[in-house]
Amino acid sequence: MIQFILTSAAGKRLIAKATASHPSIKKSLNSGTVVIIAGTTNGYVAEELLKILGQSKDFIRDRFFRGVILPPNMKTTKTGRLPDESKFPGDVVIVNGVWQKGKTIFDVVDDLKQGDVIVKGANCIDLVKKKAGILIGHPKGGTIAVALQAVVGRRVSLILPVGLEKRISDDIDTIASILNSPGSTGPRLLPVPGEIITEIEAISILSCAKAMLIAGGGVCGAEGAVRISVDGELKEVEMIKSIYDSIADEPPFL
Repeated sequence: MIQFILTSAAGKRLIAKATASHPSIKKSLNSGTVVIIAGTTNGYVAEELLKILGQSKDFIRDRFFRGVILPPNMKTTKTGRLPDESKFPGDVVIVNGVWQKGKTIFDVVDDLKQGDVIVKGANCIDLVKKKAGILIGHPKGGTIAVALQAVVGRRVSLILPVGLEKRISDDIDTIASILNSPGSTGPRLLPVPGEIITEIEAISILSCAKAMLIAGGGVCGAEGAVRISVDGELKEVEMIKSIYDSIADEPPFL
């Protein structure tokens, strides 16, 4: 058994590598459609997938989001967006192995079918019930409301890469009923079905080793970090150790 500390950025990179290795995505990447909806964690996912395809040259991660959570001294609009969205590149839509630059989920949702994959980030997770929730700033439900048309209507797979820093202890459905009730203020919350990939699942996908969250937090750049224990066969642990060594110094998201 080994232990290591994952900063938020390193966790995003680990999750991205695992998401890119997910069997459903690998199957659809060259003979189907994969839609990576813009988000900070999904920016790392997009990088990893576009690297696999040899098409990462023109991708820039630093504005690959719509709504974003920033410190209180950094202002966003009422819907959680940057005041200037001129550098937003669109989602990453990959059709039969080719990045359709400038396309968004809104452009392709009607064409998605069973076997295709949508990748969407989340804002909170219940680790016990394996449930995720997404904050809603848009009055029509934003990108997840559109994505669910394909997920529920046509059985398109929904994968939710989300870091352990977003874990909560209360019931997500209860929180949603409070935030969505008339008279409440701020973003709403939508509980969503889908396959959650945290750092724990990422380690299993990449190596088959078993991981456990054993502590969290820190200072001097380790705020939001998690301490993980990993156990498994020697080759599995060594594989994760090698991956960890390659991502441990991932720079903070800027």
